[in-house]
Amino acid sequence: MCACAVSVEAGKTTGRKGREIPADMDGISDVAVGVKRGSDELSMYNSPNSGMSSISDGASNGSDSKKLRVEEAPPSRVLHIRKLPNEASETEVIALGLPFGKVTNILTLKGKNQAFLEMGTEETAITMVNYYSTVTPHIRNVPVFIQYSNHKELKTDAGNQRTQAVLQAVSAVQSGGSPSSDVQEALAAASSPVLRIIIDNMFYPVTLDVLQQIFSKFGTVMKIITFTKNNQFQALLQFSDPVNAQQAKLALDGQNIYNSCCTLRIDFSKLVNLNVKYNNDKSRDYTRPELPAGDGQPSIDPSVAAAFSKDSNSLLGALNPLSAAAAAAAAAGRVALAGQTGSSGVLLVSNLNEEMVTPQSLFTLFGVYGDVQRVKILYNKKDSALIQMSDGNQAQLAMSHLNGQKMYGKIIRVTLSKHQTVALPRDGLDDQGLTKDYANSPLHRFKKPGSKNFQNIFPPSATLHLSNVPQDVTEDDLRLLFSNAGGTVKAFKFFQDRKMALIQMSTVEEAIQALIDLHNYNMGGSQHLRVSFSKSTI
Repeated sequence: MCACAVSVEAGKTTGRKGREIPADMDGISDVAVGVKRGSDELSMYNSPNSGMSSISDGASNGSDSKKLRVEEAPPSRVLHIRKLPNEASETEVIALGLPFGKVTNILTLKGKNQAFLEMGTEETAITMVNYYSTVTPHIRNVPVFIQYSNHKELKTDAGNQRTQAVLQAVSAVQSGGSPSSDVQEALAAASSPVLRIIIDNMFYPVTLDVLQQIFSKFGTVMKIITFTKNNQFQALLQFSDPVNAQQAKLALDGQNIYNSCCTLRIDFSKLVNLNVKYNNDKSRDYTRPELPAGDGQPSIDPSVAAAFSKDSNSLLGALNPLSAAAAAAAAAGRVALAGQTGSSGVLLVSNLNEEMVTPQSLFTLFGVYGDVQRVKILYNKKDSALIQMSDGNQAQLAMSHLNGQKMYGKIIRVTLSKHQTVALPRDGLDDQGLTKDYANSPLHRFKKPGSKNFQNIFPPSATLHLSNVPQDVTEDDLRLLFSNAGGTVKAFKFFQDRKMALIQMSTVEEAIQALIDLHNYNMGGSQHLRVSFSKSTI
């Protein structure tokens, strides 16, 4: 072996050319890392006489002045991952790269909380680094750091059977097959059969049945509980076997449910068993079909279940690795809900406060989630209304966000209607203003392709986002305006340019009321206030 000058910095060593060499080699029992021997490769071997035992940990150096500055490496298909949590497994490290393409090798350095990950191509590695430069990757809720390695290839000890088994499992999952029994044993490191799932970029609704269809490809799904936390749709999903949970996490973490949106973020839950009390559209125990729907909890609407069960493979077929164009395509509104093409865009809304509700109030509230075309409050049943959205996707989105919310003091129920359109009253017939046509309304939020509004669709929340605020309007003016709408303002924050602000009401119901009353409010000088729900809190 050639002589090679090294120094230690922040848990890694560098050669003369700035190449990172994992430190503390004699502390690694199963693999060791060699240095350059006439080629630019990273070779692994188990030699007690490697000459590397003299390398000490950076903490023992005692002088920051002796540390060498490491220049940023050029793009490479080998990536260096730092600051891993102590308990991180190979499969969790591999899961970081899996959404971007084939993972071909891995080396973990347990004592240094570091790893090297080799991607199939340099292009997939570049895509991965670019993505994680804007979205911090996490393993077990701990942020980790990814950079290019100076090495162009990983050559590991083929005798490391566990690593080889994990890579075989990844290859099997990537090709759509099932890992062999010995590989399944390697995957059994996942101690919990319960996954915690967060949906990012949720432009279209994700139902309990959608999750069941996607995850059942990897094993028997026993229970699912869905909920909203921190304004994000989340779910807990229990498999019959921890191995199935591990396979599903490997294959699906970071993938999109629908084209360019609804991204799955998956971690293992600390729970090992879910306690499901009700079978409805929020929770399901597939082993106990006799469970009640629960008081105040609507059971799953058959039409919704049917819409998502037409083709279970279509959802999995839409799963694609993340790409740089994903966000742009979603923002342009080109996403399509699998199985929903040509479906009805008409909603039936019931349990309305018939003394308060108007077509305009329904237009404003449902217009947060799509472009409302027509509204009809039923003449003989004025606590119910039909609302026609632009398409079935928007109808699903509005239903998923507004069903069960409080409007004018009553919990409204939103379901898909059997009607394909909302009929206008015949000429000369006075329906007391219960039917309104909004097809040409200038207040549609989504009529412009590529509008930023596609990126800002959130569930109802107590915090509202205000925009188009005139420069001469003060915080006191806005606090007074929203207080007069019948609510209590808990907090307020202007953005730096003062054209936008966040305002927090005391309840979600108050925020809904304020949005209905004050969206498009004339602030003077032909400037109209724009109000939407925010994912932020103050």
